[in-house]
Amino acid sequence: MKKKGYNRLDKILELPQEICSNIPKITITGFNEMIIENFKGILEYEEFFVRINTYIGIISINGFNLNLENMTNDDIKVTRTD
Repeated sequence: MKKKGYNRLDKILELPQEICSNIPKITITGFNEMIIENFKGILEYEEFFVRINTYIGIISINGFNLNLENMTNDDIKVTRTD
């Protein structure tokens, strides 16, 4: 099965799949920071719950004192304040 947006040239150049497609990339730093790349939008945001829409599904984040910061068209940063 061929994955959408990921072709043979990308494989030859050894480009990561998340760069060449809409697959989200999640980077977690410790317990206080998460960066999500390739997202579509924010579905729900509360201090204890965040739902983010991506091209392949919904990411649900549960916690306490959650904040959204550094939102761009490409990525969003979710942090937890103490």
